Amino acid sequence: MSQWLWLIPGSPLLGALIIALLGGRIRRQHVALLASCAAAGAFLAVLLAWLAGAASQPLQQTLYTWVAVGDWRPTIGFSLDRLALVMVSVVSGVGLLVHLYSVAFMAGESDQRRYYFFLNLFLAGMLILVLADNLLLLYLGWELVGLCSYALIGFWYRDPLRAAAGRKAFTVTRVGDTALALGIFMLFSQFHELSLSALFTSATLQCEQGSTLATLTALLILAGAVGKSAQLPLQVWLPDAMAGPSPVSALIHAATMVTAGVYLIARTHPLFELAPQVLWLVAAIGALTIVYGASVALAQSDLKRVLAYSTISQIGYMFLALGSGAYALALFHLTTHAFFKALLFLSAGAVIRAGGDEHDVHRLGERGGHPPLARWTFLIGAASLAAVPVIAAGFYSKDAILTAAWAAPAGPMLWAFAAVGALLTAIYIFRTHLLVFHGAGPRTPTTSLPRYMAFPLLILAVLSLVAGFIELPEGWPGPHLWSAWLEAELGLANLPPLAVAHGLQIVGALLPLAGIALALVLVRRERTGQPLPLMTFLRSGWGFDAFYRATLVRPYQALAQTLGRVVEAMLIEGGLRGLAGGFLALAIICRKGVELGTLERGINGLVAGLRFGHTLLSASQNGLLSRYALMVSTGALFLLGYWLW
Repeated sequence: MSQWLWLIPGSPLLGALIIALLGGRIRRQHVALLASCAAAGAFLAVLLAWLAGAASQPLQQTLYTWVAVGDWRPTIGFSLDRLALVMVSVVSGVGLLVHLYSVAFMAGESDQRRYYFFLNLFLAGMLILVLADNLLLLYLGWELVGLCSYALIGFWYRDPLRAAAGRKAFTVTRVGDTALALGIFMLFSQFHELSLSALFTSATLQCEQGSTLATLTALLILAGAVGKSAQLPLQVWLPDAMAGPSPVSALIHAATMVTAGVYLIARTHPLFELAPQVLWLVAAIGALTIVYGASVALAQSDLKRVLAYSTISQIGYMFLALGSGAYALALFHLTTHAFFKALLFLSAGAVIRAGGDEHDVHRLGERGGHPPLARWTFLIGAASLAAVPVIAAGFYSKDAILTAAWAAPAGPMLWAFAAVGALLTAIYIFRTHLLVFHGAGPRTPTTSLPRYMAFPLLILAVLSLVAGFIELPEGWPGPHLWSAWLEAELGLANLPPLAVAHGLQIVGALLPLAGIALALVLVRRERTGQPLPLMTFLRSGWGFDAFYRATLVRPYQALAQTLGRVVEAMLIEGGLRGLAGGFLALAIICRKGVELGTLERGINGLVAGLRFGHTLLSASQNGLLSRYALMVSTGALFLLGYWLW
């Protein structure tokens, strides 16, 4: 099987290439089925890896040497250990369900070729990121995910607000991506290694715990993870990412993009172990983000924005687990979260579609008539998100993180933030459910869901209920498969004494029940016109967007406009005038008999020619990615042909 690892990312990558090259000759519905078959190919390859024993023996495949510069020879190589196996299973499985859901959801769109091209490429980029055995290939997948998220968030780019949302996501995540690139440069300059296994071995042998190098590289990697996973203070792009289609939102929030940062820290955890201060910072960022996301979600009226802030909060739990040293539990919650968050987004998409593209939770409740399947699957997803005891998968993963956080440095404080977040989570998600599905509108459904939309919802609903039963950490009653299974790659977390763990587990079980009761009270107040305290402040996302606009965006725009005017005045107009004057002086010196009128006409013709050339060159910069890709490819072919010649 090790010789066939390339099929996992290769299948969706091949699907994207076929759609790009031949999509214009294929019918819309056939493009959707082709993309779904490509996603199914990746999932089947993952299943074959399970059957081939990848869970017991890591698999390795090197395809070819990427470049060779002296002794430096980075390769295109894939590695599949247990950590990567968990991730590719989640990514390919949820990705396949999102593709199937899209067949019906996007059936009426005219530009399905572009949609499925980027959806396949998105899946391929995330799988490359996970399977990469070196930092250079990992960064390639990292950037590919960012590019596809930009294209899919701004899929309806003719709407200025949706196009701006795509640009915002791309711009904000650039901050973290730049930091990650600097971290990779620093590691390579110090250890001259890009292979992950060799790099971790060298770093462990050569770096002392708490050293400056270890701290700086860990901070840069953390910045990259914070940007991609939308954690404080780079979380502002994710709520606006709801401008994309609902299946895209499900894929970004559940299986790709935001989970990439969690995987990056888990994969590079030997470097973070050398910088305990940074590891504690990971936990602190997660704890603060938990409360931030949950509190802001409590005040949202847009159904998808509630779920967006919910994702910010839930990724915070994963960061809290990572910072507490409970890497396996972070992967456990990542898995359960992928199931119930994909379920919530796809259910919300069905409700919004049936409600005439209405997003407001109050108006959706007044309209009613929601598909029954969407009603029940949303309820199952809400129960798992709120960590309703015993019956929901989210309870087991979230409760385990709460307990592990208690044993971390400053554990009681971290646990308190996580506990408040758990209470708020139950409040905001059941507030949303009550407003949407128990409003004044009729209960009789107005539409039914197509089978391509119903099947993914049913599968995800089952997984959102039963996925938690495969794991309870060491020391808890019941099985503890997950932590022991990932011990070789990630180690085991420190846990409190059993008596303390049982007490924390009881408190963790009571919090969501209390939250559901408070949601009933708050919804009753809201329907009588009594606003929640701090509603405006919370709805604005604690004012982060306004702060960034005032301190970064507007000063940058003002500086850019000023510099633009200066450049235009000094270099362009001044340069043309100077050039014209120089030619005039030269002509007068060389040929005194030339009439000034003739010189003036010649100079004006020269200026007009320069302006015409400027117009032609400007036309090539039209903002179309396809045009840029064609120009780059053409130039690369010319260079390759010249080199071969």
